[in-house]
Amino acid sequence: MEKISVAVRFRPPTAAATDPSPSPSPSSGGDREWRVDDTRVALLHRNAPVPGASFAFDHVFDGTATNDRIYGVLVRSLIRAAVDGFNGTAFAYGQTSSGKTFTMNGSGDQPGIIPLAVRDVFDTAREATDREFLIRVSYMEIYNEEINDLLTLGSEKLPIHESLERGVYVAGLREEIVNSAEQVFELLELGEENRHFGETNMNVRSSRSHTIFRMVIESSAKNQMDSGDAIRVSVLNLVDLAGSERIAKTGAGGVRLNEGKHINKSLMILGNVINKLSESGKQRGHIPYRDSKLTRILQPALGGNAKTSIICTAAPEEIHVEETKGTLQFASRAKCVSNCAQVNEILTDAALLKRQKQEIEELRKKLQGSHSEALEQVILKQRNDMHKFERERDRLATELEEERRLTETLQQRLTEQQKMLDGINNTSISPDQFTDSIQLDALKTPNSKERPAGFVASRSTYSKDVEFSPIPENLGTVADEDLWMQLNKGCITDLDMLEMTPGLKCVSSLAEDKTLATTPVEEPIDTRCQRLEKDCNSDRQQLEDSKVRCAALENECDTLKKENSSLQDALAKSRKDADRLVAEKEEVLKELELEKSRMEELKQEIRLFSQAFSQRQGQLTSLYTKSKAIVDNCKTSQLALP
Repeated sequence: MEKISVAVRFRPPTAAATDPSPSPSPSSGGDREWRVDDTRVALLHRNAPVPGASFAFDHVFDGTATNDRIYGVLVRSLIRAAVDGFNGTAFAYGQTSSGKTFTMNGSGDQPGIIPLAVRDVFDTAREATDREFLIRVSYMEIYNEEINDLLTLGSEKLPIHESLERGVYVAGLREEIVNSAEQVFELLELGEENRHFGETNMNVRSSRSHTIFRMVIESSAKNQMDSGDAIRVSVLNLVDLAGSERIAKTGAGGVRLNEGKHINKSLMILGNVINKLSESGKQRGHIPYRDSKLTRILQPALGGNAKTSIICTAAPEEIHVEETKGTLQFASRAKCVSNCAQVNEILTDAALLKRQKQEIEELRKKLQGSHSEALEQVILKQRNDMHKFERERDRLATELEEERRLTETLQQRLTEQQKMLDGINNTSISPDQFTDSIQLDALKTPNSKERPAGFVASRSTYSKDVEFSPIPENLGTVADEDLWMQLNKGCITDLDMLEMTPGLKCVSSLAEDKTLATTPVEEPIDTRCQRLEKDCNSDRQQLEDSKVRCAALENECDTLKKENSSLQDALAKSRKDADRLVAEKEEVLKELELEKSRMEELKQEIRLFSQAFSQRQGQLTSLYTKSKAIVDNCKTSQLALP
């Protein structure tokens, strides 16, 4: 078990900060300030500590701290662990305009955590000479509780799925395979252009959505793909949360107000999850991960299999004391949360690296000639296309399975309703019984009209069965003996005991009729048949629509299969080109070897010629010396003669 690493960063104070709320609370008055140490934060009121407002964390940074320093202290070890196979998450939390986006993204002269982490990932991967890496990235935002793909326009309202192989993931999200930090920066710029921003009273460029930049890092030992060694697959999440807002300070309205409600709701659920995780095991209970899409995606980072670092940003101004205190309380609870991080190793062919490595390993070995860079780009593009095809195939398979289940459900409902219609048509109905049912319904209907001046004969109870309660044809205002005997099945009652109540208003149903009023009225047979027939027609229409959608999905699947075949053909063509280049290279090498052998022969001949020339020169020198000696001797002998 490992505790979440928590740090607090206070941004520099803004010039002439004022409270935009029309009626500030009494707690905002007075001389209050935050005292910041290396690991502690305390609230002072006129240089005196405020009780219950002192907090301790792993690291505390004041307004002079740079992004590079925060990254080195808090995040660099997380990146190294992610390259080694551990899941990692780093996110910034705090109120609006407290510096979260600057901390994560940075600026031109001071890069933030995300660009520093991207460069560190590639640098660390290059240092690991014994392993080979495959890195793919994605960029998403959660705007008004809807997930949008920032790398693809029009890809909105993406669903969240979960599987044993991939865990929690966003279906339909574009993942781009990259091999350099510059490629990642281009994708980040594209995502920032598609992100939602807005202006409020507290921030000119306020983030209106949560963004999650994800890097999936796969690695394996070099030259050991077929030996059964495990592949490491880790997920690195770098999250820039939108800030919590107070409407009185931001002055939000209309669209901004709706955005602020969704932001505050998701951050509240995140706080609830942290509260539950910070409790002891027996008191923890249910953890509401599914109440928000943010907590659902970050579930592995909150009490799961991941190393997590949280940077809580705060504003030092006195008008933001309450918001800062809430941020520090969140950070204190998060410091109590423990994760259980472990290296993620896969022994099956589920990893994308292994599937593609087995297909192009031979081709990569041949790419050492002069055309290797161009072919590397072709290979990278084809790997991206293959990855997109696999994602699209999985999505279509999921949709097709859902359509099949819906079709089966509709067919089952149609069968059941057809059986009900057949049963209703085969049922015989007595005309006399149907007439009595209508009369009984009329009897059960409450009468809200004023009764005429006369009498009301009240009885305590009477039978609900029509057979034992015959209804007289005419009810007059005077009850005679025949009528009374008819109502009471021959029982004789003294009419003088009847109570005369003229002008009685029936405000509500009689107490004796309440039980009848609450009894559900039976639906007429014709109406029921018509309703069931309409349901059948609606279900048939839905079934036809489902069949049409299934046909469209199958056509799209066939199209993707054709595209896959074309990609395979292109890959085969690339292999042929590579083989041709290798053959040309081998021919050139053979010619070079032949030229080298010829050069060696020429060198040998030159050496032999040099040796012969040296010997000849020596002989000529010796002959010249002897000739000169003979000439000198002749001259000497001639001079000696008289």
